[in-house]
Amino acid sequence: MVLKGAKALAIPTKMGQMLDFQPDDSKTLKWESLDNKNLLWFSASMNILDFSIKNTNDSNIAKRLVGILKTIRDQNNSFLIQNGGMVKTRLEFDRHWGLGTSSTLISNLAQWSQTNPYTLLTNSFGGSGYDIACATSKSPLIYSVDKTQPHIEACKFDPEFKSNLYFIYLKHKKNSREAIKQFKKQNINQEQITHTTSLTRAASKADTLDEFEKILNEHERFISKILGLVPIKEKQFPDFPGTIKSLGAWGGDFILATGDNSTPDYFKNKGYNVVISYKEMML
Repeated sequence: MVLKGAKALAIPTKMGQMLDFQPDDSKTLKWESLDNKNLLWFSASMNILDFSIKNTNDSNIAKRLVGILKTIRDQNNSFLIQNGGMVKTRLEFDRHWGLGTSSTLISNLAQWSQTNPYTLLTNSFGGSGYDIACATSKSPLIYSVDKTQPHIEACKFDPEFKSNLYFIYLKHKKNSREAIKQFKKQNINQEQITHTTSLTRAASKADTLDEFEKILNEHERFISKILGLVPIKEKQFPDFPGTIKSLGAWGGDFILATGDNSTPDYFKNKGYNVVISYKEMML
């Protein structure tokens, strides 16, 4: 709905991604991406003159990276002109989780090259940009975008019931680009955008868990009707006593669940072993 102009509540996670660049006298850019266990999952080397790929272990990822680097040079024509070197990136979370592998990379590249991260996003992965805002934020925020212009408001979301909030990984990553492509075909009216924003405002100011759950339930019902999809609780966890909300592109990545100390056991008994508390997850 943010893609259509609605406001969303977004909260940065503790886990992110680092990027380090060590220049040398060569005309080659060498790239190594490490996962959260320090294992190499992507590598490439390319000519800095035109970013032509010399070798790589994944040509699809290498092509997307080249596209981003070319977009950077369109914004900053002095980027990587003189010297090559070694780039190393390292994730602090499992790369399959969908916690922002792409957005944190875009943010880091933009900071390194002194370019606009939202322009890089638009010309590469696409999306609303809320995750780009989160990548450098130290606190919760209300995010919206008008055409291509992002709007960020500070938000003091720090609920007393945060110990009742859990994030559960559904064991498969949703393809955000495909989800965005499908959603853009939807005809969304101004009334639906306004209602989404009102739910965002209400959720960010909820004083009690009961109030928060009612807002999440309404949000799930409302979005499910727009997407024509069955809410995740109804589909997979009908006997769960708390509230469940899909996050990101519906059908993948993480869900938010409200509950108590027994909540992790409920999901682990169902085979979902990655259950992270709000305190562990959020910055």
